[in-house]
Amino acid sequence: MEIEMTKQFNYDDLPVIQTRQGKIRGYQSGGTYIFKGIVYARAKRFQKAEEPECWDGIKEATSYGYVSPMLQEDVPNGELMVPHRYWIQNENCQNLNIWTQSLDKMAMRPVLVWFHGGGFSMGSSIEQKAYNGENMSKYGDVVVVTVNHRLNILGYLDLSQYGEKYADSANAGQKDLIAALKWIKENIKEFGGNPQNVTIFGQSGGGMKVSGLMQMKEADGLFQKGIIMSGVPDKSYKYSDKDSTPLITALLEELNFTEDEVDKLEDIPYAQLAQAYNKVSPKLEAEGEYVGCTPKPNDFYKGEGPDVGFRKEATKIPLMIGSVFGEFYMKPQTFFKDEISKEELMKRIGDRFGDWGEELSDVFQEVYPEKNLADLLTLDTVFRCPTKKFIKEFAKSGGKIYSYLFTLEFPYQHGKTAWHCSDIPFIFHNTELVPVTNIPEISDKLEKQMFDAVIHFVETGDPNHLGIPQWPVSTEDREATMIFDRVCTVRFNFDDYLLELYKKALPNLTLANITQEDNQIQH
Repeated sequence: MEIEMTKQFNYDDLPVIQTRQGKIRGYQSGGTYIFKGIVYARAKRFQKAEEPECWDGIKEATSYGYVSPMLQEDVPNGELMVPHRYWIQNENCQNLNIWTQSLDKMAMRPVLVWFHGGGFSMGSSIEQKAYNGENMSKYGDVVVVTVNHRLNILGYLDLSQYGEKYADSANAGQKDLIAALKWIKENIKEFGGNPQNVTIFGQSGGGMKVSGLMQMKEADGLFQKGIIMSGVPDKSYKYSDKDSTPLITALLEELNFTEDEVDKLEDIPYAQLAQAYNKVSPKLEAEGEYVGCTPKPNDFYKGEGPDVGFRKEATKIPLMIGSVFGEFYMKPQTFFKDEISKEELMKRIGDRFGDWGEELSDVFQEVYPEKNLADLLTLDTVFRCPTKKFIKEFAKSGGKIYSYLFTLEFPYQHGKTAWHCSDIPFIFHNTELVPVTNIPEISDKLEKQMFDAVIHFVETGDPNHLGIPQWPVSTEDREATMIFDRVCTVRFNFDDYLLELYKKALPNLTLANITQEDNQIQH
């Protein structure tokens, strides 16, 4: 789609939008209508989301809303790889942002709803600069929505045994997302969107939110397609269904409250609550106890499909799913891979993989003949392996699923392999906002190939378009993986043996110990 970029701003002459709760006014920039900080729900601490209160007059929707408070303060780093925006935190964080190309109720454009990363404890809808929805809306002629919701112990702390009002506390963050999707279904037509063609998509923790909602009956009918980006973690990422009593008891004791004073947890300052949690939770986590901060399988949430089986309703939702080549290996490489001698490289490979090093090297070069052998040292398994299992099990259950792997090498730190979040600017058509993603004669073409695949998928449930090779649906026994790189190709079960060898060489490599070792992990 050819877009004429014009400098334009409009506010005074824009029509007022009537939502279910009241009237709002946004603004127009460069042809795109933008609405920020729209409140979609309200909730008391630890309690379920409810509809926002109605209002008289016209509310401005021109400023981003609050983001959820965090358990720890973010430390800016890795900004070349993942440029961030830090924002004001407050528990009243149930708000969303909208980008659209028209306010015609009859336009019925596809709707994309973005769930941010950061696991279930960190992040926000605007945290990364690449989350900006303007280009996606403009170039894809779609309506884009990004959502904030309650995180960490605000969104995922099981207090259900302490009273009916806490019945939803273990999954309050997911309840927020469902409230947002209900608001979208009721109101998005006013913004030119089609409430019957909604795709939810997310990366890392956002991808986990997509797969989680697929396993929740209350979300049925609120979305029709899903995209999961680096969002299927290994077994070290716990969705515990254990009793939360040890955690709550420890919290109460740390705060000098009695068992009869649980209600006081609702009212103490969040900073005090977070401090107490951060003090008592590490010991309990080490003992394998429930520590919250992730969804809890119960009557509301069945659990992840590959582990407990996919609901039949989930298998009716077409999916795009994938990961990136390097994922969590974000630290600078300690050598220049194009200059290191073969002998020195093999020594490093041997130091990492032991007796498996030589065979792994041979197989890696067969699987990735276009890559430098040094890239074996940064190859991801902690997301790629469980993603492959998800694909297999979803296809086995009758679901329609498309697999991809983003393997681009970047002109940074002498040829850095694709890291966690590096595919987001391409999916959002926002490489212009992330300088490190700009590679002459490469980025524009690859961005269009990936972006057009997303737009075709949200329109039709099929990502195929003329700019990429034919991309088949994966089956239980035949994973058809689209390789997004300088040259896009489709390969079938191509890395099965390589990953099998890798796991034999490093059987204890998990997401948990990788993130403990590297404090530069980005979300």
